[in-house]
Amino acid sequence: MPAGHRFHLGRKKVTLSGHDSRVHPFSAPATPGATQGYPLRSIGRPWGTNRSQGGGSMRIEDYALIGDMQTAALVGRNGSIDWLCLPRFDSAACFAALLDEPRAGRWLLAPADGRATATRRYRDDTLVLETTWEADGGCVRVLDFMPPRVEAPDVVRIVEGVRGRVDMRTELALRFDYGSIVPWTRQDGGELAAVAGPDSAWLDAPVPLDEHDGTGTARFTVAQGDRLPFVLTWQQSWLPRPARVDAFTALDDTERTWTGWLRDCAYQGGRYREAVRRSLLTLKALTYAPTGGLVAAPTTSLPEQIGGGRNWDYRYSWLRDASFTLRAMLKAGFEEEARAWRDWLLRAVAGDPADLQIMYTLDGTRRIPEWRADWLCGYEGSRPVRIGNAAYAQVQLDVYGEVLDCLYQGRKAGLQHDDAAWDLQRSLMDYLEGHWRDPDHSLWEIRGPRRDFTHSKILAWVAADRMVRTVESGDHGGPADRWKALREEIHREVCERGYDADHNTFTQFYGSRGVDAALLLIPRLGFLPPSDPRVAGTVEAVRRELGRDGLVLRHRHDLDNLDELTGGEGTFLACSFWLADALALLGREEEARELFERLLGLRNDVGLLAEEYDTAVGRQVGNFPQAYSHLAVVNTAAALEAAKTVPNTER
Repeated sequence: MPAGHRFHLGRKKVTLSGHDSRVHPFSAPATPGATQGYPLRSIGRPWGTNRSQGGGSMRIEDYALIGDMQTAALVGRNGSIDWLCLPRFDSAACFAALLDEPRAGRWLLAPADGRATATRRYRDDTLVLETTWEADGGCVRVLDFMPPRVEAPDVVRIVEGVRGRVDMRTELALRFDYGSIVPWTRQDGGELAAVAGPDSAWLDAPVPLDEHDGTGTARFTVAQGDRLPFVLTWQQSWLPRPARVDAFTALDDTERTWTGWLRDCAYQGGRYREAVRRSLLTLKALTYAPTGGLVAAPTTSLPEQIGGGRNWDYRYSWLRDASFTLRAMLKAGFEEEARAWRDWLLRAVAGDPADLQIMYTLDGTRRIPEWRADWLCGYEGSRPVRIGNAAYAQVQLDVYGEVLDCLYQGRKAGLQHDDAAWDLQRSLMDYLEGHWRDPDHSLWEIRGPRRDFTHSKILAWVAADRMVRTVESGDHGGPADRWKALREEIHREVCERGYDADHNTFTQFYGSRGVDAALLLIPRLGFLPPSDPRVAGTVEAVRRELGRDGLVLRHRHDLDNLDELTGGEGTFLACSFWLADALALLGREEEARELFERLLGLRNDVGLLAEEYDTAVGRQVGNFPQAYSHLAVVNTAAALEAAKTVPNTER
């Protein structure tokens, strides 16, 4: 770098000299007060001080997803990328405006005229987002995507002139470590380069960029026929800049990757074809390719109630998703993905059965300590912003049943297991035999005292049942008679202690006054047949007690002093899909389809669903997009298609 180039940090400027750019573009002599010459945190008052509300200028459903199957970004309807963690889903965010304001990091690319209107879609069966802007003087199109990763993660944005001439603007504000670090920035060979601590990034832009206070900006005009590529590349700061990506070649590669993958989808027809295929693409985007682990959502701390404190970090893999994920992938014909998920599961749970956790990181790491990013105001003032998830240490006995059911379903579908996998299953079953009566925190991760949750006991029954079935199939040997006796014992106790005969319903936990939406799974799990009157009674109790405008809450926090947190939550979308499943099994197919199609109508304009929906204000809430919701789309659509032949038309 020639002498005289300047890095910018906040309002400070540091002039460097005598630097040989062949060593590394960010090598620099030490600066007093900094580590290795790099400032580690921004200077000034903590964000959120004396402020009641963060950014949150857009609804959660105003975002779309792009990703490279190792991380993902949220692109707003206004042309701003407001959330991106690099290099992995669970890494620190470099764009965190989603949880505060633009100064927490974003990348805006949009018409300079704020009155321009946008429509958007995904290009065919891909994760290439196409936003078309109508502005005074013309029309432009912006393509946003992340190409399949080779050397490093890239975000590509291509601006295309469609008609006339349109004035555009871009603003790149990289803010590493969840918005807390303003990097040094400089111009380097026509690029804007940034560095802070372990992070470095480069913006390769076709227009000159001004830099000020760690932010790069530009205004430019796009005419009909123009195609202007912008490429943002990240790398660890101690490594040299990765090879430059050709944006147009990357576009072709990205489109081929997604369309080629979905071409093998076994779900080709039916009125729900579009919804299922988009959900499958979303699930593939939320899969961490190096290990096969499925992230529950790519975000943290999007609230279950706007302004509330039930804000959780979902950038990890939950065992509770195991059987749902396997079913969805196998039903769609994606055996390779099902096998990769199964293999991730086997690696993650290997070890002492007593140490089985409810969640793991994407590579199977067990410790996920939880802390608060107090400098962030939270989405629309919803605090705290949590990083990590302390629920990893909770006792949730249902996960034993989820794991054993998943492995049983995989074996039944032809995914072969070796003897070591069966030994692991027997170890899990041996542990559960001695602990199924223990109280736990339930699959809903109640942050309160442990209880005898009915669903957890039912999943213990599922575990015993699937082990018995495996032995009876002749695939493996084991003490089937002992497990049969255990299965009967659990079934008898649940029907005695988890069932309220006066109200003809199973209850959330033994002695509870309330119900739990997970009880809707009773017939699908095989615990009781759909024809059993207790099943119909439970379905009606869930609709009556947990129904909100036709959708379903997970449970009620105001009964039985369930947990120690304040605030409520929206209706849980996966549970609402479960209700549709249960209605179909009860033979009430018309009601089931009506509910399912209403749920599909809650998707945003590009087919994405969050965790929950607040019927009072008509908004999606919770982390976004949510794997559990999209798994439910696939599984419920398949169940409804199996229940009755429907016309081969698009909805």
